[in-house]
Amino acid sequence: MRRRRAYPVNMNENFTVLADYGPEPFVINIDQAAKQNSAFRAALWTGNHLQLTLMSINAGEDIGLEIHPSHDQFLRIEQGQGLVKMGYNKDYLNFERRVFEDYAIFIPAGTWHNLINTGSKPIKLYSIYAPPQHPKGTVHRTKADAMAAEHN
Repeated sequence: MRRRRAYPVNMNENFTVLADYGPEPFVINIDQAAKQNSAFRAALWTGNHLQLTLMSINAGEDIGLEIHPSHDQFLRIEQGQGLVKMGYNKDYLNFERRVFEDYAIFIPAGTWHNLINTGSKPIKLYSIYAPPQHPKGTVHRTKADAMAAEHN
């Protein structure tokens, strides 16, 4: 059996070991896992054609303007609220929608996008990339860690 790199999520609640379990068969309560995650981004399952990451966006922060030229992306908000902006030009994000708990966001490949937390508590979400976007086992504890990793 493969050794999985685990990380603690929230020591004040029931401890759940979250790691990258792909590409093995896997089942989890995704609502609970998303809400427990405290990392800015953490890969939970990476397969050959799909990846699921958990994200926690602090109040007043955002994911950061980004584009995935060859990846479709799906976001589902489990907690919190925000503003999603999208467009085909990074200087003209003409699609804006307010989003809340239980909302799904579909981002086509080649679309600039950002999600801004407009609430008073962290947005807890999961993201599905097809194909995978990040290396298997990715954990970025903070947005600064994520930006540094993407810069390198």
